[in-house]
Amino acid sequence: MRIILIQNVPGLGKIDEIKEVSDGYARNFLFAKNLAAPATPRMLADLAGRAHRKVKASEQELHQQQIMAGRLDGLEVALREKAEKNGALYAAVGPQKVSEALAKLGFKINKDQIIMNPAKEAGEYKAKIKFRHGLEAEISVIVSKL
Repeated sequence: MRIILIQNVPGLGKIDEIKEVSDGYARNFLFAKNLAAPATPRMLADLAGRAHRKVKASEQELHQQQIMAGRLDGLEVALREKAEKNGALYAAVGPQKVSEALAKLGFKINKDQIIMNPAKEAGEYKAKIKFRHGLEAEISVIVSKL
C-alpha cells in the first residue's frame, strides 16, 4: 500500500515522503496513530501543491537573506562599555551584546548567528554573521571605553 507520511517515523521516513508499506502495518499502526495517510490522487495533488509552496517560500527567504547580508556586510557597530584605565573591559563583549546593538539598528539577528571571539579590551573586532543558505556577512565591532 502506498502512503504519505504525516509525521516523521523513525526507521521509515520523514514528513511528506511517499512510501510503500504492507497493508496491515499501514492500517493497524500508521493510520491508527495518525502518522500517515493513504496516497490517494487528491492527497498526492495536495502534496505537490505543498512542495511547490515550500520551494517558493524558500526562494523568497533566500532573496530576503541576500538583501540583509548585503546591508550588513561591512557595517560598523559601535559599543561603549565600562572599562578599567588600562582598557580592559569589566565584562566581555560577545554575540549577545552585538545582537542587541544590531537590534537597535533595526536588524533582527539571533546571537547564535554571530561568530566572534569575546572582546575583553577596547578596540576593533571582526564578527561574522551566518545566515541560512550558506550566506555570511562580516561586520566590525568597535568597543570603546565609557
